[in-house]
Amino acid sequence: MLGDYQRFKGYTLFLCKECVSELHFLESDFRNKYLQEMSIVAEAVYNVFQPEKLNYELLGVGNGVHMHWHIFPRRTGDTPKPGPVWRLPSSEMNDEKYRPSFEELIELKARLKSELDKLI
Repeated sequence: MLGDYQRFKGYTLFLCKECVSELHFLESDFRNKYLQEMSIVAEAVYNVFQPEKLNYELLGVGNGVHMHWHIFPRRTGDTPKPGPVWRLPSSEMNDEKYRPSFEELIELKARLKSELDKLI
């Protein structure tokens, strides 16, 4: 799922269908498949948006939502100071100028889907 705001072009979330509070609580086969699929999504994000680096963060149930990964394409100078994206104020991360138009969202989704189809 593409993030509602694209402060970091290609910002993607990968959601878990199981509602558990910790990754290691997932049944082994499901956990392995989940991590494998997350890796494929990350590879697609990397291939489409060509960042220098991807940052990954796993959040979840404690935040009121199912366990999910944040995948941030990163580039040198994409934040005022090097470090985690969460150092930016939420007003910056969620500024309307970073919300893709409907047309742009369709185009971004199509590019990611095309890359995922190649990788699967």
